[in-house]
Amino acid sequence: MRRAVCPGSFDPVTNGHLDIIGRASRLFDEVIVGVLVNQSKSGLFTVEERIEMLREVTASYGNVRVASFRGLLVDFCRAQRATVLIKGLRAVSDFDYELQMAQMNIGLAGVETLFMPTNPLYSFLSSSLVKDVAKWGGDVTPHVPDVVRDALKARLAPPPP
Repeated sequence: MRRAVCPGSFDPVTNGHLDIIGRASRLFDEVIVGVLVNQSKSGLFTVEERIEMLREVTASYGNVRVASFRGLLVDFCRAQRATVLIKGLRAVSDFDYELQMAQMNIGLAGVETLFMPTNPLYSFLSSSLVKDVAKWGGDVTPHVPDVVRDALKARLAPPPP
């Protein structure tokens, strides 16, 4: 079975993430979306909330499942019996960092990295940017699934006067 891991923090998941996950699902028998648990960072959404949103928005893909991990990504890959990582690249600046990680991962555990160029529609999109726009009341509808838009509105709603 050809199995790949698509890792990230997904705080929150964007349409750019979903584009990469969907394209990967056509290339592999199974894609595991790995949600990083980083205890040194506090996200807008809990890991459990991110997993729930990801499960909802990837439900139409029969070969995608969502799991969380902490520690080394290559250890998660080993535990999942996955030998390939899928990473979306938006710009050359992403490549510099991701190439170093890919070289480390293959050296540590023989895990290959497949770089997928982002659809130009999403080349500027990041979770941080989406959160910032939503925080100031901007419309993020074109950039995230409806469930994420609604969760952002609920989480970032200004307190009543």
